[in-house]
Amino acid sequence: MLPALTLLLVFQLIGEAARLALGLPVPGPVIGLALLLGWLILRGGPSADLRGTTGGLLQHLSLLFVPAGTGVMLHVGRIGQEWLPIVVSLVVSTVIGLAVGGWVLHTLMQRAGRQEQSR
Repeated sequence: MLPALTLLLVFQLIGEAARLALGLPVPGPVIGLALLLGWLILRGGPSADLRGTTGGLLQHLSLLFVPAGTGVMLHVGRIGQEWLPIVVSLVVSTVIGLAVGGWVLHTLMQRAGRQEQSR
């Protein structure tokens, strides 16, 4: 478990360092996640240890939202003042996310259907 957590934190650190060094407008953990994805693709997938560790983290994912919820409660006054842009952005981003996800699924299903027909 410790090597897998170390691997995750190292990629997060690399992403943060890349963001600072290159002045990118993308959060460091997102860059680290993309680098981890590339590394896993090159390796042929995650190890059993990494699968187990990430599965355990995902089971307790709700605990990771406690600090964010606390931060929201500290700024509840500002959220009350700016509720309309927040609601609009949430609705628009949800609709866009659902549309893109549906389009990707549709495209992949068509591609899989074409591959089956060609066999």
